[in-house]
Amino acid sequence: MQNVEHLLKYYDQSGIIQVPERDQYFYGHGKLLLSGEYFVLDGAKSLGLPTQVGQSLSVKYSSSFDPKLYWKSYDPAGNLWFETCFEFWHFNILDEEPTPEAIVLQKILRQVRKQNTHFLREGKDVHVETQLGFPLDWGLGSSSTLIHNIADWAYVSPFELLFETLGGSGYDIACAQSDGPILYHRTSEGPNWSPVIFDPPFKENLFFIYLDRKQNSRSAIEYYNQKRPHAPEVIEAISRLTDEMATAKTVEEFNFCIKAHEEIVGKNLNMTPVKERLFADFKGEIKSLGAWGGDFIMASSVEGRRYVNEYFADKGLKVVIPYKELILTPNEKSTEYNVH
Repeated sequence: MQNVEHLLKYYDQSGIIQVPERDQYFYGHGKLLLSGEYFVLDGAKSLGLPTQVGQSLSVKYSSSFDPKLYWKSYDPAGNLWFETCFEFWHFNILDEEPTPEAIVLQKILRQVRKQNTHFLREGKDVHVETQLGFPLDWGLGSSSTLIHNIADWAYVSPFELLFETLGGSGYDIACAQSDGPILYHRTSEGPNWSPVIFDPPFKENLFFIYLDRKQNSRSAIEYYNQKRPHAPEVIEAISRLTDEMATAKTVEEFNFCIKAHEEIVGKNLNMTPVKERLFADFKGEIKSLGAWGGDFIMASSVEGRRYVNEYFADKGLKVVIPYKELILTPNEKSTEYNVH
């Protein structure tokens, strides 16, 4: 079975990443949304899990008479997957045929300039490199970690930057800067989150499976918006299940919460839970994470790792990652970077 070991190639024997000298370096954790999907947009409490893998952003400066911003992005294998160039004053794209990714990045940079008018005003070339710690199509937060890192670099609010560009609930931004699981909800005053002690004694029964299909979060949000408004009782039920998941002591309690959560979301959005739709004979419970229909699911089973691996392999799904190999927990050094 594939796991995250092949992604973590940048460490010496002490477990500390060997980072080349840079002018500046920023890092954000990836994320998974364990509970509260969709309804977190309307204030439901959600349980967010930062991942051990994330994305870094490094910046180098050099003197120039014609300053430009050069941008390169690399995947976990070190392959260049995106490259573009901007002029400084309006962040006009200098490529002859700008890609959709370059246009989105331009939107983000222009919003940064609105939040901080002094951003990149000096007469220097700027060379930015981003490095993903997970495959781009895994849906672990390539966009949210980028927003977080750019905001950190530019001294602006990452939440305002997200809400004014890509949109979303903001839980992924909170995860990017957190050192362990969080409880997150939106209020009329803005994002609200806090650390939560979520280190389940049954974590050896929990696995994350990649469905090998990328889900478009913005399309999922549009679908959810079409189903509004939702009764306050639904928001309250989701929040209550989030609290119960976070404090569950046994795998049986946890599985009960998973099943109830899937039923509530499915009923109110007219969607079929993933277990019922694809894995009805699985011995345990299965929960969608984030937007339904793509990216990762979580499987909970007392049958053990071998059963889970073989079951999903028979379904053609080979990315099965144990909880402890993917999720960042408090007091655990991230396997992706050294504190800077």
